[in-house]
Amino acid sequence: MKVYSVPFSTNCERIALAAGHKTVELAWVEVPYDDRAEIERVSGQTLTPVLVDGETVLHDSPVILRWLDERFPEPPLWPADEARRAEVDVFCDWFNRLWKRPPNLIAAGRDAAKCGPRITASLDLVGRDYLFGEFCVADITAYPFLKYAVLWDEGDEHEFHRILQQWLPIEGHPRVEAWIHRVRDHPRS
Repeated sequence: MKVYSVPFSTNCERIALAAGHKTVELAWVEVPYDDRAEIERVSGQTLTPVLVDGETVLHDSPVILRWLDERFPEPPLWPADEARRAEVDVFCDWFNRLWKRPPNLIAAGRDAAKCGPRITASLDLVGRDYLFGEFCVADITAYPFLKYAVLWDEGDEHEFHRILQQWLPIEGHPRVEAWIHRVRDHPRS
């Protein structure tokens, strides 16, 4: 299985975490951030990640996460209990559709003073070792974004990540900092 990525991609990190959790080996194909012709050739679109497994070509990290969980069911990414699965699905949908909106708006030049506090408020989400008790797809979904409260990758010059760093002040959030370090220590593929 190949996964096409670009440097410092938060959505690609989701796939690396999920595959590492499942001990699934992936061959990573990193393409330049500003030249995605190969990604478009393979998938018909330019966003990452793109997973290729034989004739199967998938893009969009939530789609790839579900596919990985179906293809490699152990250990699971979602809780076994149906109600807990639904709660995790609601969280992941909220994170992808609503949480990511303020930093994207700021990156697009919108009012940071209005959008930024919504990012900061998300630090209050973490109250347990993992977001839903046990490590699961919720942690995989949120971590690559919330990590910027504490961590920075050398060479990362993405404005979006600088916005996250600016609006995720870690002071006064020791549970979040501990969660970030806990998830950081999980294996990656």
